[in-house]
Amino acid sequence: MPQARARACVPLSISSTDSGKSRLEIGRIVRPHGLRGEVVVDAVSNRPERFIPGSVLYAGDRPLVLKAARLHKGRWLVAFEGVVDLGGLEALRDATLTGDMPEALPDGEFWVHELIGSEAEDQDGQALGRVVSVEANPASDLLVLEDGGLVPVRFVRSFSSGRVVVDIPPGLLDL
Repeated sequence: MPQARARACVPLSISSTDSGKSRLEIGRIVRPHGLRGEVVVDAVSNRPERFIPGSVLYAGDRPLVLKAARLHKGRWLVAFEGVVDLGGLEALRDATLTGDMPEALPDGEFWVHELIGSEAEDQDGQALGRVVSVEANPASDLLVLEDGGLVPVRFVRSFSSGRVVVDIPPGLLDL
């Protein structure tokens, strides 16, 4: 069976705006960088199109239009329109950046946050437990089960409303 594909890295949160529209966490502003009005962003999104100039991200309810963005040593250096002085950049330190949710994903893909609260089971239908969170890990994000078991997201084979099927090696949850 082909592997389902996750479309957002974690740690991930979802927030709602005053209008009820949901936003996904894109990253966190770490600190100002250099003299060009840039900030360092630790991204949690695997979608580089989030950092295209002209894109709109949000720090709380404040919209920030990207003026420029580039990768540097595994992080994004980002400049926002209208934020150029050190005081304005410092005010953004530690801010969580969010972005609007896309309309739909291709078949077989899902958002990682949708797995939280789902019942996990193996391919034989044996219950493994409820997914209580998704934890970032360099090799593969991990589903955290209610009993503390960890299942790499790469083992997810299918997902549908409230049910996630995983193909795990024998003994993985016994470790």
